[in-house]
Amino acid sequence: MDTRAKIIDLASAARLRNPDVRVKLVAGYFDVLTPDLVRRLRSLSDGARLIAVVLDPPKPLLPAQARAELAAALSVIDYVLSPQGESLEKAIEQIRPDEVVREDLADEKRSQALIEHVYERQKS
Repeated sequence: MDTRAKIIDLASAARLRNPDVRVKLVAGYFDVLTPDLVRRLRSLSDGARLIAVVLDPPKPLLPAQARAELAAALSVIDYVLSPQGESLEKAIEQIRPDEVVREDLADEKRSQALIEHVYERQKS
């Protein structure tokens, strides 16, 4: 299966709304995927449709398309939205999720921890 098919635009995401299915929007950078993040996403899904919104970090390690593809490759994520010029607020307004989870700050900390870990390993 080509998981890139899970990457959709805002109009397509808005059409996914179904009153019988709970929707959770997870906004984050998805620049670094760690086991902790995957466990967190699994705990969030709990039967809801999980839509990841890939935001632009202040200092990205990867381009936006690569980050969207990484998020789409996770089986726990149903769809990935790369807003590309649209704001998170507009995505929330159009999709009307049951819950919004902000992972961007935690993603930034994960990226920084990875960078520090790599630097420490290089010193050894």
